[in-house]
Amino acid sequence: MTCREALKVLMLSPFYFKLELAARLELLNEFMRVCNHI
Repeated sequence: MTCREALKVLMLSPFYFKLELAARLELLNEFMRVCNHI
């Protein structure tokens, strides 16, 4: 999964926009790591 694909999925959640920038980046990195591991 690319960064852009992961970002599209995460942006579907209203919770994503409540996070601060640092937390968003951490979530994005963790999401990509989990999805690429499967």
